[in-house]
Amino acid sequence: MTPLIHFLNILLPFFYVGTFSVYFYDFMKGEKKFVNVKRLFIFITIFTHSVYLLLRTIAFDHPPITNVFEIFTVLAFSITFSYFVLELLTDIRGTGPFIIIISFIFQLISSLFIVDLVEVREVLKSNLLGIHVINALLGYSGFTISAVYGFLYLILYKDLKHNRFGLIFNRLPNLEVLEKLSFYAAVIGFVLLTVSMIIGIIWLPEAFPEFSYFDPKLIGSGLVWLLYLGGILSKIIIKWRGKKLILLSITGFLIAIFSTIVTNFLAKSFHSFY
Repeated sequence: MTPLIHFLNILLPFFYVGTFSVYFYDFMKGEKKFVNVKRLFIFITIFTHSVYLLLRTIAFDHPPITNVFEIFTVLAFSITFSYFVLELLTDIRGTGPFIIIISFIFQLISSLFIVDLVEVREVLKSNLLGIHVINALLGYSGFTISAVYGFLYLILYKDLKHNRFGLIFNRLPNLEVLEKLSFYAAVIGFVLLTVSMIIGIIWLPEAFPEFSYFDPKLIGSGLVWLLYLGGILSKIIIKWRGKKLILLSITGFLIAIFSTIVTNFLAKSFHSFY
């Protein structure tokens, strides 16, 4: 089984770059004949990636969450899967290359540096931990997609302001749709992160009797959660919309990335298992 896992690990970046290439070509040309081809490419990539993650879990007897490079491959899968579901629900396909390129980068880094860990701490074999981490990564995937739509909103906004009606104007949805997509992705990310945090609060005292609520990872996640909560409430109650809401979403994403880098590479946390 291990040789197959290693083969899929090498193959996945090529699948992602192939999927990105098809989406990017369609974005540039806008030919309807590529609609089904794109769906086929992204489906094959997601299916292959899910098999890869399942085989790693079975072969090494733990969810693939024991180090940052395993988390990167799960994050690549989560972003692609989340986008695929969103594309199916909205039938908006023009934004695909801007999201899939992020998955490709995460998977490429993972494929280059991932290692096979057979002997891991017992806590890492917990199914509840796996659910906790996967929900968190799906939540952060939602924030990532929300930020991508936010950046596209700002690019289109700038083009419209300067009366530029080129490729971006012709291929992207209008500002209102981009704002809705950014908001919906943020809400989905917030809900999933909330589920992850609830599972963590229930599970933490049992797994780590001496843990601290002042742990850097918990503080970082809490700040991100509060920021997105504020943004969602501002949209619903205060009726914020447009550029102000988009900037808040992008700010939340940048803080989430900064928090992840600090807590995984610089700060000491009980979340660091390696």
